[in-house]
Amino acid sequence: MTDRQHQQRFEALLREHRRIIFKVASVYASEAEDRNDLAQEISVQLWRSFGGYDERRAKFSTWLYRIALNVAISQRRREKGSLAHRTEPLDERHLETVGGGEPIAEQDERLAALYAFIGELDALNRALILLYLEDRSYAEIAEILGISETNVATKIGRVKQTLRGRMTAAPTSTARA
Repeated sequence: MTDRQHQQRFEALLREHRRIIFKVASVYASEAEDRNDLAQEISVQLWRSFGGYDERRAKFSTWLYRIALNVAISQRRREKGSLAHRTEPLDERHLETVGGGEPIAEQDERLAALYAFIGELDALNRALILLYLEDRSYAEIAEILGISETNVATKIGRVKQTLRGRMTAAPTSTARA
């Protein structure tokens, strides 16, 4: 494959799966400028790593998620000292991007509470829930995050249990057990 064909293949795959990049960036960065910077950094790292991508070993989306999440988590760790001043829980302003472009109705307090909860999670659990909400299998989540399927199931169970407790205790009129 020529360099040009290699680049064209990368660009086509990136266009096809670009929503993944923006979802990851939206979950890990609260400000529009930060989200754009993170999406750009993810794209750069994808290009740098593309020579090592082997479609026989993983689907492109799995490979992309692994790199995107690693970049987002690494950036979050690097910025940890100043991060407390720049981040906030994920809220309705961010949901348009995370939800694929469909704004959330104001009266849907439970969904807004869910995204606020996700915004408070640590980096690994945030990645887990993002992939879980994308209907990725436990096997695929395990492959992307480099942990066992059992660990995935355990962590998701714990996050769901915590969420259930929070949603039950939430002061909204729509909260139910």
